[in-house]
Amino acid sequence: MLFLYFFILRYTNDKERRNKMIKEFKEFIMRGDVLDLAVGVVIGSAFTSIVNQVVQGLITPLVGWVVAMITGTSDLKGALSILDWSPTKGVTFAFGDVISAIITFLITGFVLFLVVKAANHAKKLRPTKEEETPATPTAEDYLSDIRDLLAQQTAEKNGRPTTQVTADPTKK
Repeated sequence: MLFLYFFILRYTNDKERRNKMIKEFKEFIMRGDVLDLAVGVVIGSAFTSIVNQVVQGLITPLVGWVVAMITGTSDLKGALSILDWSPTKGVTFAFGDVISAIITFLITGFVLFLVVKAANHAKKLRPTKEEETPATPTAEDYLSDIRDLLAQQTAEKNGRPTTQVTADPTKK
């Protein structure tokens, strides 16, 4: 965001144009699709970390342990000929790394939840486009009402039967 701001300051000389560009960028970022995409990328990255830690900390040592049990060695030297692995002494499961990745994922998810909640709240506070108000009568409508009322008054003076005339142009 800071880079973008300096870019806008450098390449736009007109203050009004600069403010318009910043406003358009904010509208672009606050769109639901962009925010959802950003959340998806961050959550996907955090989930990838969990998968990598499960594979490195649990599955790989488990496979190494099974191979060591099959070959009858405790340090996987017998597995070198089968799987071409580098020798390690013993098999260790990295439960701490997996738990750390899960906690990081949960914290990241919670922070993103708060960001999305704040963005949705900001969207509600932003003034929306005004709904169309009912059409107000124009000057021609008022003039035609006055003409109809005058015609009704002159008809009553002359004793002719009057027709029903309303002053409200929407009731015609």
